[in-house]
Amino acid sequence: MAEKAARLNFRVSLADDELFREAAALSDESLSDFIVESTRERAERILADRTRFVLDGEQWESFSAALDRPAEVRPELVELFGRARPE
Repeated sequence: MAEKAARLNFRVSLADDELFREAAALSDESLSDFIVESTRERAERILADRTRFVLDGEQWESFSAALDRPAEVRPELVELFGRARPE
């Protein structure tokens, strides 16, 4: 576990406070752990959904070359995707 060195202070509505405390208790987590984990998950989703990336000239050339390469046939993937979906 990473060392906790920063502190955040914020206000929430009474309804949100009750909601967070109830969910934390049901999850068997401290309120702080529950809020940090929930916030981390949302932050990671937001950052993963970025649709605009800026590349310098060298990075663009490398990226473009990778896109232009022919697809590589991987027998293990052909076999995997050829299987019936598990029920």
